[in-house]
Amino acid sequence: MKTDDFDYYLPENLIAQTPLEKRDSSKLLILDKKTGEITHEHFSNIINYLNKGDVLVLNDTKVMPARIIGVKEDTKAVIEVLMLKETSKDTWETLTKPAKRVKVGTVINFSDELKATCIEVKEEGIRVFKFIYSGIFYEILDRLGEMPLPPYIHEKLKDKDRYQTVYAKNIGSAAAPTAGLHFTQDLLNKIKEKGIKIEYITLHVGLGTFRPVNVEDVTKHKMHSEFYSMSSETAKVLNEAKKENRKIISVGTTTTRTLETIMSLYGEFKECSGWTDIFIYPGYKFKAINSLITNFHLPKSTLIMLVSALAGKDNIMRAYKEAVEKEYRFFSFGDSMFIREGD
Repeated sequence: MKTDDFDYYLPENLIAQTPLEKRDSSKLLILDKKTGEITHEHFSNIINYLNKGDVLVLNDTKVMPARIIGVKEDTKAVIEVLMLKETSKDTWETLTKPAKRVKVGTVINFSDELKATCIEVKEEGIRVFKFIYSGIFYEILDRLGEMPLPPYIHEKLKDKDRYQTVYAKNIGSAAAPTAGLHFTQDLLNKIKEKGIKIEYITLHVGLGTFRPVNVEDVTKHKMHSEFYSMSSETAKVLNEAKKENRKIISVGTTTTRTLETIMSLYGEFKECSGWTDIFIYPGYKFKAINSLITNFHLPKSTLIMLVSALAGKDNIMRAYKEAVEKEYRFFSFGDSMFIREGD
């Protein structure tokens, strides 16, 4: 299986640069994963495709203003740091630019309240820093940091809350779980009123989700690990749904990777937390979910491989081609897709 098999043509003008004014006004492409049938809708109407007894699972991670700019203490060279994950107290794995200027022992000053010392050099621009600060770390980060928008977004984000889901709760992500950006509180309330259960897991999005695949052979790609957790209450609801053959609908690839990780490890859902580097590509047999709400993903990415595993590569490529023809908006602030199991 070659990485190039997951390439597709995308005009640059279809890459969404800003969020729509109303979250749930985005387009929605519905793909029946068994028949390959495509329907075009608006996201606000997704409720018509959800049934009483279904369980909708969302990722309640909250994005940190994780991009911070500092200067090297000795040379005053400007260094950009994207915080990816906290590996132990005040110790963070980061993506650093320009990484070649940062060696073990390098001290970066971000402000009078915050500095960091490099304690480990890793490959692909990754550096591990020990942060030293006075005050409350996340409050300092809130003042100094910027939202870590993906590199294909060139417009300034006017309202940083638009890169958070309305249900974001547990801070720790370096990127938003973008499938959830389409939900409004009003829509979630209507979904609940219809008898659909809404449950939450947490996966802090890190490098594993958005790192490009740089190998020719898909199976040689190595995912970076990301932290996840599930509560006992969510596990109970999901296990009951499985037992009763009710549908489990995952919102986003991050939620999918969490649910599939837990089911692969334990053969059931359970209260747990840990690190996952699960890589889902065609040939994978899904154990946890039936259906998936997701965005349109980058060519040759691990995410387009995941959706191809669920719906079939030919179905996905055909759906993406149609989405391009109908001028859907792509990527983080773009339109949505519902890969569903027909009734």
